[in-house]
Amino acid sequence: MGDSGYRAVARHPTVVRLYRFVIVGASAALVQTAVLWLLVEFGGLNYLVGATIAIEFTIILQYVVNNAWTFQHAKYTTRYDYFVGLVRTNIVRGSAIPLQLGLLWAFVNWGGLVYLLANGFAIFISGLYRYYLDSRWTWQIA
Repeated sequence: MGDSGYRAVARHPTVVRLYRFVIVGASAALVQTAVLWLLVEFGGLNYLVGATIAIEFTIILQYVVNNAWTFQHAKYTTRYDYFVGLVRTNIVRGSAIPLQLGLLWAFVNWGGLVYLLANGFAIFISGLYRYYLDSRWTWQIA
């Protein structure tokens, strides 16, 4: 395949979007974990309640960044379209909340993991689901 073949694959729009989505997601995962930790350790919330709040916070954060960078060619610029995209990503990511919370609970209660580590695994697994639906429905990329 050679060097030029690698470059062609690495520059393919789908690969670039996925790379950017992972960068945004990993950054948001760090923010989500920090917010979760603050809510549990200093706010006294149950880890599942804290995770729900932290997830919603990062849903909005990720939408803003993904709209501006990851899916910039399909980004929403008018207020109406921006709002519709925000609603769509909330539906997509909101539907992933039970998946992520279920995995978090299972990793903590069945796997014996610390809630912050368990949250990282749950974010990764549910992220695959979120990328597929966000790219197909929120930003309507085939």
